[in-house]
Amino acid sequence: MSKKAVSTKNSVLGTNTARWRAEVEGACERKGLLLTQLRRQILTILAENSAPLGAYAIIDQLSRREGKPVAPPTVYRTLDFFLEHGFVYKIESRNAYAPCEHIGHSHHGALLLCEKCGRSDEIEDAKLDRLLQEAAARAGFAPHRQMVELVGLCRDCAG
Repeated sequence: MSKKAVSTKNSVLGTNTARWRAEVEGACERKGLLLTQLRRQILTILAENSAPLGAYAIIDQLSRREGKPVAPPTVYRTLDFFLEHGFVYKIESRNAYAPCEHIGHSHHGALLLCEKCGRSDEIEDAKLDRLLQEAAARAGFAPHRQMVELVGLCRDCAG
């Protein structure tokens, strides 16, 4: 994994990074979840970046801010916490994390990934989710989580 930010744009947040961070903080408060100093720092890093980030890009930024090395497991545990509570989504094919516009739910949608500009959009579609769940059940498969990634051209690049 490269130690640089994944070269994708995060179209979910745009200019709403402060709103997203406040929503995550509010959700933690309502659910009684501990938002440790480390979690706050990683939350800030994710909010400040316009592109989804890989764990090592987060580790690099955090190490620079702290002025000391940061152990990868601590960052991965924090990212797992954010995933578990629906604050971020993971772009599996790019091994990158991005803030979620739909805070507080499990991600069972699809990601639209532009292969030209790198834009990533999350879509939620209950019908698509139901179809995938039914297809898995017919195959005797019990999924624990799902994320469908569609790669192509976004509206801007296709036009």
